[in-house]
Amino acid sequence: MFAGLINHAKSAASHLILKYVARASVAVPFVIALCFAIAAITVMLVDRFGHVIAYWVMAGGLAVIGAIAAAVVSVKEHEEEAAEHVAEKAESEAGMSEATTPAIIQTPIALLGALVTAPGGATTALKVARVVGRNWPLALLLGMIGALFWPTADSSDEDWEVARKPNGADDQMPSALHH
Repeated sequence: MFAGLINHAKSAASHLILKYVARASVAVPFVIALCFAIAAITVMLVDRFGHVIAYWVMAGGLAVIGAIAAAVVSVKEHEEEAAEHVAEKAESEAGMSEATTPAIIQTPIALLGALVTAPGGATTALKVARVVGRNWPLALLLGMIGALFWPTADSSDEDWEVARKPNGADDQMPSALHH
């Protein structure tokens, strides 16, 4: 009954995570370069003004950059929420019944409640939360790696089949490699 909805949710979540992983992998060299640039600026300021003033200048500059970034992100999120609200309103008018939306929203809370009320569930949930909290970067990395291997409804083995000749050249091979 909910298989289509679950497959759609899995496909959407894996697509979103893969998109952000691809963006993050592109950004990693730039982040490392930015760290070296910050270190170089700090060394230059230390040479010119001394340790204490240089660190205060760097802290103030990074705080200003962070405040600007936070303002930009909050404006962008506000615009996305407004667009999402309009889309949700149109979707709810288009066909979702009034009982379906609360059921979808309350499902994760109900599953969490069932986990916690199971015998030994509360202590297990707290232990798992404590371990994940201590190792959140590792948990995030494992989650992203798991999302890479998450099956989607669109993937099939037929898409990966390649027509190749058993012991001969393909049309794509250069003529020098033919047997």
